[in-house]
Amino acid sequence: MEFVIVTGLSGAGKSQAIKVMEDLGFYCMDNLPPSLLPKFAELCYQTMNDVKKVALVVDIRGGEFFDDLFENLSKLKNYGYNYKIMFLDAEDKVLINRYKEHRRPHPLSPNGQITVGIEEERKRLEDIRKRSDYLIDTTDLSIKMLKEKIKKIFMEGEKKDNFTISVISFGFKHGIPLDADLVFDVRFLPNPHYIDELRDFTGNNKEVRDYVMNYKQSQDFLQKLIDMITFLIPYYSQEGKSQLVIAIGCTGGKHRSVTIANELYRYLKNGNYNAVINHRDSELKV
Repeated sequence: MEFVIVTGLSGAGKSQAIKVMEDLGFYCMDNLPPSLLPKFAELCYQTMNDVKKVALVVDIRGGEFFDDLFENLSKLKNYGYNYKIMFLDAEDKVLINRYKEHRRPHPLSPNGQITVGIEEERKRLEDIRKRSDYLIDTTDLSIKMLKEKIKKIFMEGEKKDNFTISVISFGFKHGIPLDADLVFDVRFLPNPHYIDELRDFTGNNKEVRDYVMNYKQSQDFLQKLIDMITFLIPYYSQEGKSQLVIAIGCTGGKHRSVTIANELYRYLKNGNYNAVINHRDSELKV
């Protein structure tokens, strides 16, 4: 039996994904409490002989029950039930726009800022994201494109697009990301912080990006970084890694690191790598 657990960020497209999987012949269930996973798996494997494919959505809507997810996943393994995890993600700005469009509160911040809820949710989902078998970034995907991507995975057996690359920008003053495989320090690049008209912007703004990338050392560094990452990717993949986390750091994580991270991410996406990006500290005060 094909047993798939669908999870990920609220607003990243889990509801659409489960509809697609239903169209692919999966028996689907939404918002199952993790504590029921072992019993439900037992029911599926032992009594539902006509059901060959099952997909379950498990996410933070389960509240405190979600904290029992890993314990119950361990039980599944111990009972001999095989499963795969599909994780849906998207950039923060896209998630915010989707919530605003549908005028819905975030489940972890019903009466507060959407950004606060997203930040908390990312923290709570970090471990399950690392353990996922399939990672889909829906930032630039239409519903049709998401459908095609899921069909490609479950009809053609494409596992995690083979390899996932996470690019993170951060500020050294806020600490190095603990899950980083590779860390690059870009504090040697010209700093927009000392330009009055750029100080309050981030590397996501064209003015800051153009300022940083206008210098030859920035251009040379980016090219050497791309060359190194391109060289390393197949070797990390051959070693059996499913994810490579690349952290780009400057002092505060607002200008230079965001700019370089964006440039690297753009190169990877244009090269059809399965890449995601996260600007961890860009909205913090420098």
